[in-house]
Amino acid sequence: MSEAVKLDPKTIPKYVNKLEKPPVFEPYVVKKRTDKHLVNRYQIQHHYVVFIDQTYQQMLPPGYPETKVYGYGGVVSDPKTGKLKYHIGSPGCTFEAKRNIPVVVTWKNCIREPHFLPVDPTLHWANPNSMPMDPQKPWPAFPPGFPEAQAPGPVVTHLHGAEVQSDSDGHPDAWFTHDGRCGPGYVSSTYTYPNTQEPATLWYHDHALGMTRLNVYAGLAGFYLLREEKPGKKKYSEQRLKLPEGDYEIPLVIQDKMFNSDGSLLFANEGLNPDVHPYWAVGFFGDVIVVNGKVWPNLDVERRQYRFRILNGSNSRFYNLKLSNGMEFIQIGSDGGLLKHPARLTSLLLAPAERADILVNFSDIEPGTSIRLLNDAAAPYPFGGPPDPDTVGQIMQFTVPVDAGKPVKPDKLPDTLNYIPALKEDSPKRIVTLNDITGPSGIPTMMLLNGQEWSATETETPRVGSTEDWLIVGMTAGAHPIHIHLIQFQLVNRQNINLTDYAAEWEKKNGPLPLKKPPVVVPVEPYLTGDPIPPKENEVGWKDTIVVNPGQVTRIRVRYAPQDVQEGLSVPGENYFSFDPASGVGYVWHCHLLDHEDNEMMRPMKIVK
Repeated sequence: MSEAVKLDPKTIPKYVNKLEKPPVFEPYVVKKRTDKHLVNRYQIQHHYVVFIDQTYQQMLPPGYPETKVYGYGGVVSDPKTGKLKYHIGSPGCTFEAKRNIPVVVTWKNCIREPHFLPVDPTLHWANPNSMPMDPQKPWPAFPPGFPEAQAPGPVVTHLHGAEVQSDSDGHPDAWFTHDGRCGPGYVSSTYTYPNTQEPATLWYHDHALGMTRLNVYAGLAGFYLLREEKPGKKKYSEQRLKLPEGDYEIPLVIQDKMFNSDGSLLFANEGLNPDVHPYWAVGFFGDVIVVNGKVWPNLDVERRQYRFRILNGSNSRFYNLKLSNGMEFIQIGSDGGLLKHPARLTSLLLAPAERADILVNFSDIEPGTSIRLLNDAAAPYPFGGPPDPDTVGQIMQFTVPVDAGKPVKPDKLPDTLNYIPALKEDSPKRIVTLNDITGPSGIPTMMLLNGQEWSATETETPRVGSTEDWLIVGMTAGAHPIHIHLIQFQLVNRQNINLTDYAAEWEKKNGPLPLKKPPVVVPVEPYLTGDPIPPKENEVGWKDTIVVNPGQVTRIRVRYAPQDVQEGLSVPGENYFSFDPASGVGYVWHCHLLDHEDNEMMRPMKIVK
């Protein structure tokens, strides 16, 4: 067999693939009695069994080989016949969940073959074979890599953005393999999602310790759309907005990848500090764009408004999205649900893991017109090079066919979409830092939060019911999307900081990295410069992932209570969740640049009573 050769992205035909909407999982409905004394008192639950396995699918245009991926599979309804069938692929099938109807998922790891991407055992990782983190040199090239690291394959699924008990959160230490091995945080592979929070575009993805970058890149990601069950008399709801639905509501997950000529995925397999980590690199930037599992697809659209739920599902790449004709679109939602007000935009910046719910009106577009979705974000963001306009500068295409019918004008949106409570801090502020350790080449060998490694004792131990301000100091050369599990938060502001002086004082008080004890906190106020920068209009809402820019302090307001608790009613020490967030394995917060997360830029978070 001849060795695979890297595929030149400029030779791949664009807009030949047809965009596909991910199929929807079909649940089986369970009526669970909630009170044995009341015969007719039941709680409806939607149950699923989801299989995690290896498969092949046509990512590249027709005529190219299929691509091996990891996928999430389960029962779906055939759109043509209505019959139930099994489907597996990347992205995984979409969960259509309803508010206040719990979802119960049994996740089945069926991966038996060695991982087809390079597992680096010198990182702190799941390590089901308990091999040493400093294996004897010389280290093997990949392929084949380290046999004891490549199999069996650990997985664990995190529902990103969900208010959920820690035992169902997909903790990085809750990984498990096909043959029954599991991590120290494992309790069960059956998870319960209460779905009591606001309707939102959530997503699920793999979260195995030290392997998230590999498993997500291999294909383990999918949408979880939480909808309002009944609008009732609620003043703010999606139903009253009369948003596009059915064929006119489409989730879009954007990812960047590289391919070999045999159709296989290509990932970094040579470390940038090879004497420290044989395969790990500080970031992965592909040269081919994939949307919903298809390379540079086209979507034929009618002359009407569409709703696109966009997810940046890339490992490291930011996207600044624009339409090629310069037309305006409207953002109505963010990570945690509807924004306070509709935001009229001509560009949209999305970091990895961020979501945006947007409306695009094609009613005024002439038949026969094609419009491209473009990207001009630097990589790495914000100080890297511009994207190649012939490759990753293009995302997908929208085409209004020549035989398109008459235009359908959209309904007018109200000025206010959602009630966003004005949170007030009632607990001491929390100053946290983003740090890195550089090797002899000047390239980072490790990324850190608060100067500490993953295994250090928890320093983030907030009280349930409390509201804290987190002041996140960007002390590295790039921007980082920071994600906090369990809750949605609000952006207060950003402000520039004299980083040279602040970093010098921080290092003076704390010493060399990684720290062996909790950091000495250095106040930021003496080093702040200029005025606070308020949130942009499309940042006024609930967030679970926030961009922390270099040389800035990003202030977020974090309340350890459900979204629907009214302002002023959450009291430190009082639990308002339907579960006990202080129990179980706990939660985490981390950078969502996956190569960073996998190399120590993640910390435990323990909720206390």
